[in-house]
Amino acid sequence: MLENREFLMRRLHSLLGIIPIGLFLTQHLIVNHFATQGVEAFNTASHFMANLPFVIFLEIFVIYLPLLYHAFYGLYIAFTSKNNVGKYSYLRNTLFVAQRYTGVFLVIFIAWHVFETRFQVAIGNAAEADFNMMENILSNPAMLAFYIVGVLAATFHLANGLWSFLVTWGITQSEKAQRGATYFTLLVFVVLSIIGIRALFAFV
Repeated sequence: MLENREFLMRRLHSLLGIIPIGLFLTQHLIVNHFATQGVEAFNTASHFMANLPFVIFLEIFVIYLPLLYHAFYGLYIAFTSKNNVGKYSYLRNTLFVAQRYTGVFLVIFIAWHVFETRFQVAIGNAAEADFNMMENILSNPAMLAFYIVGVLAATFHLANGLWSFLVTWGITQSEKAQRGATYFTLLVFVVLSIIGIRALFAFV
């Protein structure tokens, strides 16, 4: 019974990491990338997302609750899991360790990012999470560096998590399929990282 429950919890953790969290991260980076087109383009895109129908419902049930479960169960996995050198290669075990470290870091980074943006809007310190807000945050070189590491950690965590998802759900079972998935997820990491980093420097 306990093993079955843990199996289901790990499957749910894996699924939520891709749907909806991975999809939301991708959408979030793309919206931020509008900053490369100027202040008005970013503010228009940000305003559109902030004023979607049922936005509070979407944020709670599509973003925050899945993210909280993924984060807290991910912390449990990070502090209890061990490498599997018998089943996976040295590279895969190294990436698994990196997955755990980036997961712990992202709990801190995302909490801080939400506090600096959505929470400030919620308590009335800012009317909207607009271009000026991000420009002010990233004008501090230390915060810019923090956000760069945060973006890279998030894109790596998603890309490597996608590889694990494909294996966990039986989509890539053969060695050839897993090797192909490695190249695909590397491409995901590179593309999303470029989008995210370009967006950050557009605010500077």
